[in-house]
Amino acid sequence: MDYVDQHLAHHEAVREATAYTGFVTPLNIILVILTAYTTYLLYKPGAPTKLPREPPATVFKTYTPRTLLPNNGLDGQPVYLAVRGRVFDVTSGRNFYGPGGPYENFAGRDASRGLACHSFDREMLTEGLDGPLDTLDGLGTEEMESLRGWEERFESKYLVVGRLVPVGSD
Repeated sequence: MDYVDQHLAHHEAVREATAYTGFVTPLNIILVILTAYTTYLLYKPGAPTKLPREPPATVFKTYTPRTLLPNNGLDGQPVYLAVRGRVFDVTSGRNFYGPGGPYENFAGRDASRGLACHSFDREMLTEGLDGPLDTLDGLGTEEMESLRGWEERFESKYLVVGRLVPVGSD
């Protein structure tokens, strides 16, 4: 092999090496790394999906005025009130029926007479927690219609979680 052939062979080897190293540039290396990282992010296993916790089951219970009273929204308690012997969970309406709300006197109590008379006064509530339930004596037709309207409103918005009975019948 003479000098010219050697020179051509060397030149061909340099050209092949340059063609290969022409592919391995800093820009190409960065692109390969970014592509690999993006592929990894797309296909890496994700954290398991957390389902929202289901609210605790509501158990239908029998309440007396004394056992209903703690359900007044204080200290994180639910807000319950009774209307004509049925106990409604009005916790979702805490702004109205809970502490500080316009109907807070009814929380944990029998609200029947107060709702029928459109009165939030404490005098509308049965004072004795161990006495008989309010029989709603003395209410007129208009007041009883008003009370039925309130009952329908509660039935459409809130769950019935129990019934209110006098002490001794639970």
